[in-house]
Amino acid sequence: MTLSIEKLSFSYAKKQVLHDISVTDFEPGKLTALIGPNATGKSTFFKCISGMLETENAHIEVAGKIFNKSDRQSWNQNVCYMPQSFTSNAALTVFDVILLARKHMQGWKVSDNDINEVAFILRKLNIEHLSETYVGDLSGGQQQMVSIAQAIVRKPSLFLLDEPTSALDLRHQLEIMQTIKNETQDRNIISIVALHDLNLAARFADHIILMREGTVIETGSPEKILNSPELAITYGVNIEVNESKDGTLTVAASL
Repeated sequence: MTLSIEKLSFSYAKKQVLHDISVTDFEPGKLTALIGPNATGKSTFFKCISGMLETENAHIEVAGKIFNKSDRQSWNQNVCYMPQSFTSNAALTVFDVILLARKHMQGWKVSDNDINEVAFILRKLNIEHLSETYVGDLSGGQQQMVSIAQAIVRKPSLFLLDEPTSALDLRHQLEIMQTIKNETQDRNIISIVALHDLNLAARFADHIILMREGTVIETGSPEKILNSPELAITYGVNIEVNESKDGTLTVAASL
């Protein structure tokens, strides 16, 4: 599994959002945290990589395949983008929507293996009790858990997860991030997770990309990025990083 992004720029009408982004140091089995303030272009970055937005000159390559509109089916099988918000009023149960995600781009004949995979993901994420609940009746946090289940059950080569913990309580944030980390390592894939919580990035990321105003400012290990002067400049706050005896980093911010 490989990912290479070169010279990625994007504009909405006359407003340029992404500026000549090139990032190639992604490693299989490693989780990358994408951090930066609101409205810095993180979601647009994901949408460009996933193919939801068309780019003119960018070179985006996943698993040895260069993105092009004519091979969208193959691209969708390899790349899974989970947006920040999940809303649905469809008259479908949680089990139904996860099964539909499982069959995405694979044809609609359902096998016993498909059923078993959905049941396994429900148990893995501790949402088996929601199996027969209609998705329109779920809370925001429950919807987010279902969205994560939809992403995992597809078993893509590349995860693009936009704020997957934003609607979750602390315990579920830790559980979901650990699940994503384990899935990344066990399947030797690449995961990029947009996060606002720098402590989640410090705890779970192997690699961090720091964005500011549509530009990649710096990339590197959590130790490098969290201690970089650019981090404080980007967020406009004072940053203090502490390391415990077991090597765990914690981040404190102040005005």
